[in-house]
Amino acid sequence: MIKVAVFASGKGSNALQIIRHFKGSNTVKIALIVSSKKDAGVLEIANDNNIPSIILDKTAFVSTNEYVDLLQKEGINFIVLAGFLWKVPSSLIKAYPQKIINIHPALLPNYGGKGMYGHFVHEAVIAAKEKQSGITIHYVDELYDHGATIFQAFCDISETETPDTLAEKIHLLEHAYFPGVIEKVLSGD
Repeated sequence: MIKVAVFASGKGSNALQIIRHFKGSNTVKIALIVSSKKDAGVLEIANDNNIPSIILDKTAFVSTNEYVDLLQKEGINFIVLAGFLWKVPSSLIKAYPQKIINIHPALLPNYGGKGMYGHFVHEAVIAAKEKQSGITIHYVDELYDHGATIFQAFCDISETETPDTLAEKIHLLEHAYFPGVIEKVLSGD
């Protein structure tokens, strides 16, 4: 059984899709929800699905091995970032090499990096008059939104697109593809 920890900082819509996708799986268990915010909606989703959760202390997360040790003690084999806004410390990346993936709401390598999340990404894409946007699922390394790309999906941007309407299109892509891509990565396909 592959035990997965899902890291999220917000409402948890991607985490919910992942939980639903793997519910009843004989090979993958969503074993832990990790949040950077004590009031994140993802914690309620974890509670509703009887999945243990923890709230990170930022100082301990970036400066100690406390959470590496905790994840290993819990038998976590793989980490999925689903709207997690903090940079992952190198100690965690070294403990889980090529076993941490992230989803980004744009077509990397463009519109990534520190501060590029959510509406900030969509606003930048529209301001640049891009014709397409999409999602990128990638491995996590020591830099923001930099690791090797696993998968991308695209959507067209209309001339009347707003950050809100683009966000809706991106959420549809995330929910449609992220759980299945995770499953392929975990199965080695």
